[in-house]
Amino acid sequence: MNQLQPKATRALITGGAGFIGSHLAEHLLDQGQEVHVVDDLSTGSIENLDSLRGHPGFGHTIADVREEPLLAELVDRADVVYHLAAAVGVKLIVENPVRTIETNIGCTEVLLRLANKKRKKVIIASTSEVYGKNDAVPFLEDHDLVMGPTSKARWSYACSKAIDEFLALAYHKARGLPVVVARLFNTVGPRQTGRYGMVLPTFALQALQGKPITVYGDGTQSRCFSYVSEVVTALAALAQCEAAVGQVVNVGSQQEISIAALAGLVKEVTGSNSKIVLVPYDQAYEEGFEDMQRRVPEVSKLKGLVGFSPQMGIREIVESVVAYYRER
Repeated sequence: MNQLQPKATRALITGGAGFIGSHLAEHLLDQGQEVHVVDDLSTGSIENLDSLRGHPGFGHTIADVREEPLLAELVDRADVVYHLAAAVGVKLIVENPVRTIETNIGCTEVLLRLANKKRKKVIIASTSEVYGKNDAVPFLEDHDLVMGPTSKARWSYACSKAIDEFLALAYHKARGLPVVVARLFNTVGPRQTGRYGMVLPTFALQALQGKPITVYGDGTQSRCFSYVSEVVTALAALAQCEAAVGQVVNVGSQQEISIAALAGLVKEVTGSNSKIVLVPYDQAYEEGFEDMQRRVPEVSKLKGLVGFSPQMGIREIVESVVAYYRER
């Protein structure tokens, strides 16, 4: 468990004003590290950094990660880079696939090239989306990635993140760059927004406002939700684990719940009178939209490397998210 106590270091977080990035910044500062955040605020929020202002170990820059001279300077000052900058959310991906592809691949390409010049460790935040339509649950890191057709914009995110992984691992294999690829599974918690299709904050807000709780599809599709504080603990531990270098590692909970059951749990926790309404995918996103039926990680590699994996129960997670939105 000593690997969960990071030694003092200097961290750069791209996308650090986002939901996960801001929580990671808090965690690293609590561990005694210096943290600098760079974010263009396209999906992140400066409000997410409010609690960090004035901390002697914290700094931030509002800029696009693809601004090479600036990023080169920030990378040079860091010991480890957590790369979280990306286009996120199914709604945003479907509505703007060009931005999705250019942001995800372009930012990663620039960052890896600059990190390689100074031999800086990079933690790449990837996604369970890369498993695509594979139905061999639970997902192992070396399972096949089964993508849908290029005519479906929904798969552009998964493909772009898979390219990120290929590129990161190529830098490690060919040039010795220390990289770790963390595949995140449905991270949730305070400060997450439903603006881009994130399901739990959407349900919580709908229930608290007495609006219909909109479940897309038939609701039988299932996910495993992980609480953000546990996820960032795992990311920080992976950054300090030398055995993780060059590895792809699933980061997530194995507690599976259907989206319909999640809606029911949110309704119960909030005490809401909201009706649960099924909305066809074609209406929610676009005609012919395809989804993954199940998304469950195998986390034995994560446990073996750092002795830890997310364990927080789904009811406790929902209660925390609901409490956050009640306060707001």
